[in-house]
Amino acid sequence: MTHRSYAIRDVKVFDGESVVDASTVTVLDGVITDIGHGLPPAEATVVDGAGGTLLPGLIDAHVHPDDDGLAQAVRFGVTTVVEMGGAPRSPEDRARIADDDRLADIRSAGLPLTAVCGHPNELFVPMEKLIGPDGSHHPEAAPMPGLANPDELPAFIAQRVREGSDFIKLLAEEGTVLNAPGLPELAEDVFAAAVREAHGHGKLVVAHALTYDATMEMLRVGVDGLAHLFLDRAPTDEIVNAIARAGVFVIPCLVLNRSITGTSGEDLAADSRVSSRMSEEWLRALRSSFTTYPEGDYRFSRETVQALYRSGVRIIAGTDAARAEEEHGGLAQGASLHHELQLLVKAGLPNVEALRSATSIPAQAFGLEDRGVIRRGARADLVLVDGDPTGSISDTLATRAVWRRGAMTTPLATV
Repeated sequence: MTHRSYAIRDVKVFDGESVVDASTVTVLDGVITDIGHGLPPAEATVVDGAGGTLLPGLIDAHVHPDDDGLAQAVRFGVTTVVEMGGAPRSPEDRARIADDDRLADIRSAGLPLTAVCGHPNELFVPMEKLIGPDGSHHPEAAPMPGLANPDELPAFIAQRVREGSDFIKLLAEEGTVLNAPGLPELAEDVFAAAVREAHGHGKLVVAHALTYDATMEMLRVGVDGLAHLFLDRAPTDEIVNAIARAGVFVIPCLVLNRSITGTSGEDLAADSRVSSRMSEEWLRALRSSFTTYPEGDYRFSRETVQALYRSGVRIIAGTDAARAEEEHGGLAQGASLHHELQLLVKAGLPNVEALRSATSIPAQAFGLEDRGVIRRGARADLVLVDGDPTGSISDTLATRAVWRRGAMTTPLATV
């Protein structure tokens, strides 16, 4: 990467927390060096941001990407993603991604903790190949291994730590809302032991739980965050209070819940600011949906987010976007994070809170101390958009320029 000096001037600045009294942000060698109203350094390339707002690079806190997805994320101003489980990534692969400014930087859980033949294997292999008519399990058919013996749990967690997992992911999924009832699950005491082991290694623990009962179970075992929002029931005081008391963060993935309950991403795909930056393959995926739980009511998810926000729960933006596959559709890397922000606002979050949910709050939650903010000394991951997302949240899609580590990833005329 060739670092350059930039001065982005005449902009409104949202620093990850609030709009600040500044109109010029200066970057040198990938780091923000100044925020204010002064004249730019003589050596800096000046970017005229008139009529625009400068944001920290966005963070999608729940994805399952390949390189194509990481590249598309950057095109939409998403400069960091949190991989919520997948095959372990080698140090060489992580270094390659970190050094390529065309790709979103990544933090990963690595291999998640699941039961033998448990979720997410049913997304890749028919259930009848995983579980026989007599209830027998066929791990040889499962692409993702599960924990066969609870005694092996300490070794499982230790192996994730050695592989470089940034946090530990637990999968509590019995299949109801994914049209796969009867999925094998680990026992609650195994999950509780996993939390103790992970915390003993200094690792954050985040849980997949798509139902009310699974969510309550994950709160009982002491996880630090919820990677989903339950969608099988309306919110109750019991669960809202339990989440608030636990102090966990929640990644609602409203775009996913809409898709699971049968609504496609056609409304997002219809936006020319989206379709102009996306392949036909991705657009076909976005226009489709999961529809594994059409009897579900998406309004429950909206009501739950509103209740959680009013209770002071940290809300973090994430999408669960993966590959360009129509059977797992309604989502697209990069673009769907903007859709998630719009849905969070419709669920009752003020625009500024929605912007925080994709910048400073996930950075704090996942220990990303160098990003998610526009401050002196912070990494220069930046997005310049036309308009003002603090007034109209859809303006986040009006991308004029994106910088990753101070390198501009989009062409822009300079003055």
